[in-house]
Amino acid sequence: MTTANKDTIYIDIDEEITGIIDKVRSSDAKIVALVLPKRASVLQSIVNMKLLKRSADEAKKHLVLITSEAGLLPLAGAVGLHVAKTPQSKPEVPVPPVTDDNAEETIDEANPDEFSTAVAATRPIGELAGLTAAPIDGDELETLQLDDDEEAALAASSPVVAADTAKAKKVKKNSKLAVPNFERFRLLLVLGVLGVIALVVGLIFALSVLPKAEIAITTNASDVNVGLDLNLSTAAKAVDPATNTLPAKLTQQQKSYTQTAPATGTKNNGQKATGSVTLSLTNCDHDTVNIPSGTGISANGNTYITQETVTLSSVKVGGKCNPGAFSNVYSQDTKAIASKGGAVFNVPSGTTMAVAAGAGYVSSDVKGVSSTEFSGGTDDNVKIVTQSDIDSAKAKISAGDTTVKSDLRKQLEQDGLYAVTGTYSTGTPSIVNSAEANAVADAVTVTETINYSMFGVKQADLKSFIENSVKTQIDTAKQSILSDGLDTATFKVTNSTDTAAAVTLQAVATAGPDLKVDDLKRQVAGKKGGDIKRLLQSNPGVTDVQTKLSPFWVSSVPKKTTKITVIIAKPTTTTNSNATKP
Repeated sequence: MTTANKDTIYIDIDEEITGIIDKVRSSDAKIVALVLPKRASVLQSIVNMKLLKRSADEAKKHLVLITSEAGLLPLAGAVGLHVAKTPQSKPEVPVPPVTDDNAEETIDEANPDEFSTAVAATRPIGELAGLTAAPIDGDELETLQLDDDEEAALAASSPVVAADTAKAKKVKKNSKLAVPNFERFRLLLVLGVLGVIALVVGLIFALSVLPKAEIAITTNASDVNVGLDLNLSTAAKAVDPATNTLPAKLTQQQKSYTQTAPATGTKNNGQKATGSVTLSLTNCDHDTVNIPSGTGISANGNTYITQETVTLSSVKVGGKCNPGAFSNVYSQDTKAIASKGGAVFNVPSGTTMAVAAGAGYVSSDVKGVSSTEFSGGTDDNVKIVTQSDIDSAKAKISAGDTTVKSDLRKQLEQDGLYAVTGTYSTGTPSIVNSAEANAVADAVTVTETINYSMFGVKQADLKSFIENSVKTQIDTAKQSILSDGLDTATFKVTNSTDTAAAVTLQAVATAGPDLKVDDLKRQVAGKKGGDIKRLLQSNPGVTDVQTKLSPFWVSSVPKKTTKITVIIAKPTTTTNSNATKP
């Protein structure tokens, strides 16, 4: 016999009769074994037992209860259900309750294949799958009717039985039983759990993360101006109160800035024209005129340079100056070369040339005429750097690098020092050009290198000087220093070298009641605004306390001190402006 003809179903302790019936009907096997839990109350009702038996008959299934509870055996025997202690035990119909009816139950054994209690009692459950139950006419099954005496007895013994009885009366032929939707139940369960988690997280965030408190304490504090002349020295090893000297460290950083400008000048690198020129005196104002080699003469705006020294003498004959007969005296030839290359310097002979003035003569005293043509000049134009190109590149350099000052301050702070930003210094730039003026190049690059520096000192050293100055201006028996003002102090450099700096410090300290912020936070943690005000106003010098809570649902100060901000405010104060310079 194959296992497909037998089905074992396990019943939960809180399973209802409708669910059990539905599982029996849904089974594809001919024999259904119901494994009952201990104290299965659902089948301790005779009505439920009858409903189960009738449903199995309607579905043409052989039903066996797997249980060892003595309380269920008489009920199963009353309705004719088979019972076995284990799934491997042989099933049998238990002895029904004793009644007055002595009629013996007869079993038709004519058909050996027909299911009977006698046959079933001698075979295990697995073999019952081969038996064919007697056909049950579904038309003969009507609503289960109980006699009035039995209904009354069941109702009196148990409300559950009475309810089951009422349900049994409503059972109709072929009625469909509702099946629970476990998928929908699982979805609702998951959504419910997620909702609870979201609610818990939201409550934690709202009650622990968001709450903040700001407590403003108004005191009768006063400002105290402090002015100190300090000497910062990299050579000092310890603080010297006598000279106001503090050990210091000088941090430096070198930056290079580069800018490029195109070359705008031109130069003709062609061949220079050469020729000869005749120089002559135009008057007799000078007895002798010396025109040295290298004198410039010009024609058509172009300059030529003489190559020989010429001496000219004036001659007067018969009242005439420099007669032609003495041209060899007042006139003389010299070679000349064009000042620059270029074909424009090529001129024909006979071209008039102006002579530059020299020692003892003016330009009009001497006349020049080319005695030969000037030739040989050729063109070869190239770009050259001008001084204006260099100046243009320099102007483009912006040495105002704001990040340098910040970098120097960070370097000092990383070393545990207080950066005296007032000592920030920009050194003299070192400038290097890639090409000088008149050099052949397409562009010029200017590089400017600058050394930046800043002094740093120990913050505790600065505080000690400030506090000593403040203490000379307050009544230390009644007041204490609430703030040294170092965070807003200013420094002015009066003198600076590579190893030292003389600075003037200006700060505004605050003196008033001795209030320790950390202690105040611990005192007010977890308290309400009214309690905080009464607590803090008991401190001498505290004139008012204002507590601000956020968000709006917060009614008391958070217990975490990190969530509390204490601000010691001041009213209109009397400022002591006579600072003492120790």
